[in-house]
Amino acid sequence: MKTVGFIGTGVMGKSMVRNLMKQGFELYIYSRTKEKALELIAEGAIWCDSVAQCAAGRDALITIVGYPQDVEQVYFGEGGILCHADRGTYLIDMTTTSPQLSRRIDEEARARGLHALDAPVSGGDIGAQKGTLAIMVGGEKDDFDACAALFAAMGKSVIHEGPAGSGQHVKMANQIAIAGAVSGVCEAVAYAKAVGVNVGRMLETIGGGAAGSWQLQNLGPKMACGDDAPGFFIKHFIKDMQIATAEAERAGLHLNILRDVCAMYLELEAEGKGEKGTQAIIGYYQK
Repeated sequence: MKTVGFIGTGVMGKSMVRNLMKQGFELYIYSRTKEKALELIAEGAIWCDSVAQCAAGRDALITIVGYPQDVEQVYFGEGGILCHADRGTYLIDMTTTSPQLSRRIDEEARARGLHALDAPVSGGDIGAQKGTLAIMVGGEKDDFDACAALFAAMGKSVIHEGPAGSGQHVKMANQIAIAGAVSGVCEAVAYAKAVGVNVGRMLETIGGGAAGSWQLQNLGPKMACGDDAPGFFIKHFIKDMQIATAEAERAGLHLNILRDVCAMYLELEAEGKGEKGTQAIIGYYQK
C-alpha cells in the first residue's frame, strides 16, 4: 500500500497527512478550501481538484470531515467516493459520525468491491501532531489488518472494535466520558477561582491523585488562563454529543449528564463561541 487519498485537511487532517508522509506514503489531498492545504502541498502532498480525482487510483482513501452530512456528500453525492474509487480500494472514514451511516457506507462499498472501515479518533490536535491518536476501528478484521501501517503512522492505540459501525459506537462512549470529564474539570477550576485558591497549584495537586486525567492535564491550564484556542471545536463536540444522545435513546438509555453538558455548550454556541475550543466551557461560569 503506497498511494493514499486524503479528504479533509483541517486541524486534525493536516497533522495526520504529515505523519503519513513521514512514513513514506504518497499523499493525494483534497479540501473544500485549498488555502487550508497550501502548507501540505509545499511539503510534498499532491493536490486534487475534486473528491473524484482524489478517490480514483488510490490504494486507500481516508476522510475526516466535519459533519455526518459532509460524510454523506463525499461518499454518496454526485462525484463522490463510492462512484470513483477503484475496486479493491480501502475506504477509511475517520470522521466522528453516525454508526448507521458507517454501516450504509460499508454495505454500498461491499456491493462495489471496495473495503470500508469506520475509524474515528480521539486525542485532539495534540495527538494528531504527535501521531499518538487513539483510533477505534469498525469493519472486517482482514481489512483492519491490511491498513495496519496507515493506522500506525497516525495513532498509538489502534483497536479493532468489531463489525461496521463499532468504531463509531466506541467513539460515542468516548465522547460521553469526555463530556463528564471536561465539565468536571471546568467546575473544579471555577470553584478554585471562586474561593480564592491558586488554580495552577490546585491542578497540579489533584492531577497527581484520583482526579488526574487527560482533560485535567491538557485543558485545565487553558481554562485557568482563558486560552480558548481550538484543539477541538465546540461545534463539533456538540455534533458528537447529539449523535451519542440519539444512539443512547435508540438503545433505551437516557443520559442525563450528557444532556446537561450538551445544553451548556449549545448556550455557548448561541453566543457565537462554536469555533472556540471545548475548554471554553469555563465561560459558562463567568457570565
